[in-house]
Amino acid sequence: MHIADILKQQAPHFSFEYFPPKTEETSRSLFESIKELTPLKPSYVSVTYGAGGSTRQLTHDLVVRLQKETQLTIVSHLTCVGAGKDEINDVLTKYNENGIQNIMALRGDPAKGQAQFVQPENGFGYAAELVAFIKKHFPNMGVGVAGFPEGHPNTPNRLKEIEHLKAKVDAGADYICTQLFFENRDFYDFCERCEIAGIKVPIIAGIMPVTSQYYNSYVCSP
Repeated sequence: MHIADILKQQAPHFSFEYFPPKTEETSRSLFESIKELTPLKPSYVSVTYGAGGSTRQLTHDLVVRLQKETQLTIVSHLTCVGAGKDEINDVLTKYNENGIQNIMALRGDPAKGQAQFVQPENGFGYAAELVAFIKKHFPNMGVGVAGFPEGHPNTPNRLKEIEHLKAKVDAGADYICTQLFFENRDFYDFCERCEIAGIKVPIIAGIMPVTSQYYNSYVCSP
């Protein structure tokens, strides 16, 4: 199901977010764990994205398998790290052909061994560019982007941070999912600043339970 259709439903929503598998064995184990949680009926589940190599491919393979073998709505993470436009287009084409309708579009953290993010050759430097690319070439896909209630470490101030976020929404993002936060007031302040900036898409609070490896997500009113 398209993420926009899910978030339009007037009901509480929650989701699970899973870290990417690092080996074939852990990929199989993770698949079984996700299946065990299916009876909880999450609104969707998402799988984060490895920065490169075999981890990235394992993520792609797991996402496709989940789409084919479960009834879950899948949101696959996709970053700008270490991939040019052609490779990203190939990934999106594969997802589209396998019925995956939803992407979490992120710039991504610096690759291993790099102190700062490095824009790939023929790639994207900002998540807003990735969002625009997805919406241009795969207009039927739902796209989520990240928000930062406690501030982005590479952004000098909150005004500039909201400018970057609005650029992602203006590029076509369907919703915002926040990084985890420790104080509710930071989340409420973030929602207010989004409203002042004219950001009207749904905002989902990202929460990491202390005793679990999974994120839970709850919907905040747009």
